[in-house]
Amino acid sequence: MMKPAEPRRAPHLSAERAAGGLVQTAPGAGLLSPERRTQLLRWYEQMLLIRRFEEAAAEMYTRAKIGGYLHLNIGEEATVVGAIDALEPQDYIFSNYREHGHAIARGVDPRKIMAELFGKETGTSKGRGGSMHIFDIDKHFMGGYAIVGGAIPLAIGAALAIQYRSSDAVVLSIFGEGATNIGAFHEAANLAELWHLPVVMLCVNNLYAMGKRVEEDSAVTEMWRKACAYDMAAERVDGMDILAVHEATTRAVDRARHEHRPTLLEAVTYRYRGHSMADAGAYRTAEEIEEWRRRDPIVSFQQKLEEAGLIDAAQREQIEARVEQEVAEAVRFAEESPFPQVSSLYDYVYCEPGHTQEAGTGA
Repeated sequence: MMKPAEPRRAPHLSAERAAGGLVQTAPGAGLLSPERRTQLLRWYEQMLLIRRFEEAAAEMYTRAKIGGYLHLNIGEEATVVGAIDALEPQDYIFSNYREHGHAIARGVDPRKIMAELFGKETGTSKGRGGSMHIFDIDKHFMGGYAIVGGAIPLAIGAALAIQYRSSDAVVLSIFGEGATNIGAFHEAANLAELWHLPVVMLCVNNLYAMGKRVEEDSAVTEMWRKACAYDMAAERVDGMDILAVHEATTRAVDRARHEHRPTLLEAVTYRYRGHSMADAGAYRTAEEIEEWRRRDPIVSFQQKLEEAGLIDAAQREQIEARVEQEVAEAVRFAEESPFPQVSSLYDYVYCEPGHTQEAGTGA
C-alpha cells in the first residue's frame, strides 16, 4: 500500500507562529515566464476583487438590501484563490456557507453572485438560494451548504461517481475546522481513503468555529493530524500565503488525479469579521485581530510583487480601479434586477424535465 505523504508541521494560533518557516517569496521578475507573471498578477486582482466584493456585501447588508445570514471571506483570500486556481475546468467544488469568494475565484459572474445575495431573479440560483447557496453547474461549482459539514459526503459521492466513470476530474471539498468534529467528516474521510477517491479535503482553519476557539471545541487542534486515523496523506500550510497554498493544493490535486488518493489539506488562516454579519465577534481581542492584520494576505502578496518588480504604483491603481468598477457594476446589476414573480414560488422545487445534468461525469 502506498505510504501517505509526510505532513508538513506548520505552527498555528498566533499570526507570527503561523508564518514561521512557511512564507514563500516570489522569485525575481527576471526568472519568471510571461505566463507566470500573468498568473501572479491575476491572483492579486482576484484577491482584491473578493475583498472589495465582500466589503460591498457587508455594506448592502447593513442597508437591508441583503437578508438572512451573510458570512464573509475577508482575511481568507489567499487560501481561497490559491487553492481554487490549482484546479482544472473539469474539476468540481463543494463549499460551505462562506462561499462568495470561492465562487468568484472559480469564475462565477460577480454580478450574478450579488444578485443572488439580493434575492433577485438574475442570481445564480434565481434568488432562491441567497448567500449560503451560490451554485453554478457550468463552472462545476456545486454550491454552498448551510449545515456544518453537510457538503462533505456529497463531495465524496461526486468523487465516487468520477471514479466509476473513469474520469480524470478531481473534487475539492471546502469546509471549516469545526466540521472536522462532525461525524460525516470522519465517515467521508474513511471512505475516501478506503476507496482511493480523487478528492482534496480542504480544511480552512480560521481558528474559530462560530465563536468557539479551536482549543475549546477540538481535542486535536492541528486538523491535518485527524487524517492519521485513516492513513490518509495530509499537509498543513500557511493559509495567509497564496504561493504556499497553491503549491500545497497542486500537490494534493496531482495526487488525486494521477494516484487516485485523497488528501486532507489544512490551511491556517484568519477571518477578520465575525462568524456572520450577526456576530459582533466579542470573543476576540482587538490585539489578536490587529496581529493577524499585520499579515494581511493581499498586502503581503502586493509587497512580494513589488519587491520582484512585477507591479508598480501605476499598475496597482489600474487594478484597483478595475476592481472597484466591477464591484460597483455588481451592486448596480443586483439593485436593478427584478425579484422573482410570486407566481413562480413553486418553480424549481423539483427537477424539471429537460433541465437535468449529471454531475461527476467530468464532461
